[in-house]
Amino acid sequence: MDRNTPYRDGELNPVPVAAATEIFGGHMVAVNASGYAVPASATASQITLGVSDGWVDNSKGSDGDATVLVRCGKAFLMANSTSDPVTQSQVGKLCYVEDSVTVAKTDNSSARPVAGKVIGIGDDGVWVHFS
Repeated sequence: MDRNTPYRDGELNPVPVAAATEIFGGHMVAVNASGYAVPASATASQITLGVSDGWVDNSKGSDGDATVLVRCGKAFLMANSTSDPVTQSQVGKLCYVEDSVTVAKTDNSSARPVAGKVIGIGDDGVWVHFS
């Protein structure tokens, strides 16, 4: 028997936002250890999901009171670290979160979560594919 199974294309995903959190559009988004969206940072326990599709302010709310739309399955141009820059030799390899708009070459002894896969380097930053 056929079934009308609901689906999502996986490109734009709603994620509940952590309490007391503000997420800006165009910034990398991760989930914390509790599974709530936070701005990506060099916090080993975070898992990077993609890039925020818009600004969300849950600064006065509890966990899950707001939802952020996170875009993945695309490549985004992120800033390159000045202290641990991603280089051309990293194309095809993973890069790591330094802050919500910056990626780095190394995981800094496992302190930084994976951002995504490097698909290009330019003078203006690093093209990172978020899958």
